[in-house]
Amino acid sequence: MTEASRDPAQEKQAHAELSSMIRDAAIGPAAITALLDGLTSETRAPVVRSLGKSDQGALYTQVEGYAPLDLEDLVPPTRADLEEVRHLGRNSLPAFRIFEKRFCRQSGSSPEAPKELAGYNYQRLSALTGPGYFGAISDDNTREVLVDYARLPNETPPGWPPVRSNEGGLSRFVYGFMIDRLRRVSEHVTIGSAARNGKDLGSYFVLCRID
Repeated sequence: MTEASRDPAQEKQAHAELSSMIRDAAIGPAAITALLDGLTSETRAPVVRSLGKSDQGALYTQVEGYAPLDLEDLVPPTRADLEEVRHLGRNSLPAFRIFEKRFCRQSGSSPEAPKELAGYNYQRLSALTGPGYFGAISDDNTREVLVDYARLPNETPPGWPPVRSNEGGLSRFVYGFMIDRLRRVSEHVTIGSAARNGKDLGSYFVLCRID
């Protein structure tokens, strides 16, 4: 996606429609899914990244129990082992909101039913906070995905930063003892909430997979 391919007017209109749907619980998540699936890839990610904290919190609540999210939704079966899949994100923190979660399937995993994905967080302060490596696993009780920062990958794609624990240095305060919960919104979009030591932080983030 390039700046030349973007249409700011279309993005503004789609954002207004999406925000209105999120704030109206009577509309339901199916309409939100249809809107997002109907957007072009050039429009979808900027619109998703325009959602603020209140919209993210409302969306997280609205899609609870709506549709299952599986690991193959995050890394499609068509992707090769150790092939990076980017999910462009925005969180609800006061600063440094724009980031990415980058996922991959590890060698030897079933493309259609992997047991775990590897990943890390890509953002401006990674040199200070560390890459925030994690393992993503399914929550079979809720059909959601848990992003566990205590689970470190055994292997990573070429070009990814060195694997580093999240329990030392500044990483401890950013990623230490954290588990994110991801819920499905549409084919490409997920919404997450962060918890530390089992306590929900009231912090949200939205992701858009790039194909």
